[in-house]
Amino acid sequence: MTYILKPRLHHPGLAANDLGFTRRDYEGSVSTLCAGCGHDSISAAVIQACYELALPPHRIAKLSGIGCSSKTPDYFLGQSHGFNSVHGRMPSVLTGANLANRELIYLGVSGDGDSASIGFGQFAHSIRRGVNMTYIVENNGVYGLTKGQFSATSDKGSKSKKGVVNHDSAIDLVSVALQLGATFVARSFSGDKAQLVPLIKAALSHRGAAFIDCVSPCVQFNNHAGSTKSFDYVREHNEAVNRLDVISAREPIHIDHEPGTTQLVTQHDGSVLALHKLGAHYDPSDRVGAITYLQQRQALGEIVTGLLFVDPAAEDMHDALDTVDKPLNALTDAELVPGAGALAAVNAALR
Repeated sequence: MTYILKPRLHHPGLAANDLGFTRRDYEGSVSTLCAGCGHDSISAAVIQACYELALPPHRIAKLSGIGCSSKTPDYFLGQSHGFNSVHGRMPSVLTGANLANRELIYLGVSGDGDSASIGFGQFAHSIRRGVNMTYIVENNGVYGLTKGQFSATSDKGSKSKKGVVNHDSAIDLVSVALQLGATFVARSFSGDKAQLVPLIKAALSHRGAAFIDCVSPCVQFNNHAGSTKSFDYVREHNEAVNRLDVISAREPIHIDHEPGTTQLVTQHDGSVLALHKLGAHYDPSDRVGAITYLQQRQALGEIVTGLLFVDPAAEDMHDALDTVDKPLNALTDAELVPGAGALAAVNAALR
């Protein structure tokens, strides 16, 4: 539970990075997510990436919205700036913070419900504006906090834990990010640490809008109809004096496969994902080629993972707006209000 604090004492033998921080210095509170949740694996990858990059925790600003995914920033980078916004509004809060102080490293964490539904417009505008950020969507294709309804990223034809078939087409946030002009686009799997950590490191080092769609299985799918250990079955056959929920522990899913190969991953509910890792022949500098490749693999029922597109010469929102190098929140009154003479000169130049 989050009220149980982690010990502040560290073993003197723990390895330290170039700043003298250990991996423990990048951790946060104790996770309250279901045991085995893929989101915790993503949090661990963020911790590892920031530790290996030797990023000063006080220079990182982590922001989130609402949902299981948006709880996770509490579980990493406990010494960083943090802001938990309202449902779907994380991108606009991050944009405003970035405009005010361009010197911080911005990490936005969201979910498929938070970014592909109520926050879809916010997601789109932050990407197209080129906000200098790392935007991670922890994508489990379900509304885990509200009994497992389909989300906007649920595949057409997929079934819920109650056996309901999804008849709506899925929103592919990776394809949307490519079309909107994101200059760093990747997809990974929460259980593939060997791939996810380098992608997060690259995204944090990228200047511009960096987007990572991370497939993250939800252990709630084990609570399927027909199980005598399911919540619904117990509720229907129990005369309880209290309303209590208990989620049994599950083992996190981990995979390790070679570039250019396809790995079948069985989730906790028995469904199978076909994850295809990009090979050495793939060209990540071709935006149109990336969109075409995604569609080709999607037709084969495969989910492409890896670095899909990157523009090493990317610019960010501050370049487009031609803002000053000094953070706006550090400007003095004299710099912000130069006087009537300066305003008159600007008006004269426009006549």
